[in-house]
Amino acid sequence: MPIDASVVESPGWWLQRLGKKLLDEREDNTDASGERIPGLDTLRDYAEGRPPVPHVLGVDPREAREWMKDARTNWTALVLDSPAERMHVDGFRFGDPDDDSEDARKADSEANRVWQENSLDADADLIHYGALSQRRAFALVERGEDGRPVITHETPRQVAVEHEQGSRRKLAAGLKLWRDDWTGHTRATLWTPERIFDFVSESDLIEFAGNAAELRGWDALVLPDSDDGSRPNELGTVPLVPFINRRNRRLTGFAEHEDVLSIQNRINLSLINLLAAMKYGAFRQRWAAGLEVGEDPVTGKPIEPFQLDIRRLWTTDDPDVKFGEFAATDLKPYVAAVQAAVQDLAAISRTPPHYLIGAVVNVSGDALKAAETGLISKVRDRQRSFGESWEQTMRLAFRVLGDEAKATAYTAETLWRDPESRSIAELADAAVKKSTAGVPWRQRMEDMGYTPAQIARMEIDRAADALNAQTATDAAAPVPTSLDEARARRDQRPVIGREEEDDGAIAA
Repeated sequence: MPIDASVVESPGWWLQRLGKKLLDEREDNTDASGERIPGLDTLRDYAEGRPPVPHVLGVDPREAREWMKDARTNWTALVLDSPAERMHVDGFRFGDPDDDSEDARKADSEANRVWQENSLDADADLIHYGALSQRRAFALVERGEDGRPVITHETPRQVAVEHEQGSRRKLAAGLKLWRDDWTGHTRATLWTPERIFDFVSESDLIEFAGNAAELRGWDALVLPDSDDGSRPNELGTVPLVPFINRRNRRLTGFAEHEDVLSIQNRINLSLINLLAAMKYGAFRQRWAAGLEVGEDPVTGKPIEPFQLDIRRLWTTDDPDVKFGEFAATDLKPYVAAVQAAVQDLAAISRTPPHYLIGAVVNVSGDALKAAETGLISKVRDRQRSFGESWEQTMRLAFRVLGDEAKATAYTAETLWRDPESRSIAELADAAVKKSTAGVPWRQRMEDMGYTPAQIARMEIDRAADALNAQTATDAAAPVPTSLDEARARRDQRPVIGREEEDDGAIAA
């Protein structure tokens, strides 16, 4: 039975609108000014090292395609990997900044449990890399069979969302479109704040028209616990959280390597020209003047009198014959062109030059840190944007658990690992200086790069050490009955003060 798509904001209308939006973005298109905007397929090809073969004058495209296999150097992969490898979430803090309790300063243990249950130590990197390479990625939050939240990574090739009119934060609907490999059918799930709709199509060639009144080939997927292919949305919101990269460049997202694709093309062209020069002009070509060349009596073609061989000597009895050779093609201009393009790529993408060039000789540590300044600033900018999305994801997870306090805790904070590279000696020295300045112990441990789980274990060990030290120094002292009491004794410090008579003498 066809799906009605004539009513605005009906399930069929959303399926058609979001499905067309999803499929259209996969292909390249042209904007109003005539500029080509790469589609998701093109962005993925560049990220995986499959750029288009450049056109080379005088070279057969088939031959150029074979050369491309050797000339291809995937610089855009470094542009994507360099920020992605420095983005790692250590935990979340849900305490109020004005709360002085110890629990408010700790990373939330329940959030860490949700994180570990969903293997997000690994899958979070997929979301970060997906947003960097495909403009955006999504986190889908659902209720599992055991009532616990299930968080999965979704790609823009399968997911599309629509915001409410006049809002850039609240989602009106979300769609996931994918192929069911078990049945060969195409499946679709549509989320609205009120209900969830499931659709199925037996065809794997899906097309959506812009103004069709009905969708043929689609049917409502009737589930065992539902009669009409829909079910209520218990969360009361679209459970998709967008992770949008570089929203300042384009509101729908801008890939990390999107503005260096032309430079990658220039590098590929220079490399193919280099291979052509190496193949046809890098070796000295020999010539002979005044030499009589015989013909093959069968074919009538000239017979080559000499064979190029390092063990052979070319000789002739004719004193008028002259031999010579052409100069080889200088390859340095081709290499210089590639190096210049790589430097442009490093400057525009803010990728450290030593990542791309790989030649680091007699360079100080301060110089290397200065070279990474642009990369660190870029990573911190991405962390601010992605951190908001992670906090929204965890709030949805706590809504699944029924914890409304944390589901509405807009003071939540994402704890990121420091993206800057520092040695252990530098971190330890900084921790000592921060201790002198009065920075709390837990904050110093976070700054040194320890995870919340490691800090919790170290805190227990510190309390146990304090308990043992108190017992060893004063055997008559009462033994602490708990680790909390041991911590309290550990935190006590001797205070140097004045007696009352000293105060009187000073007053006099």
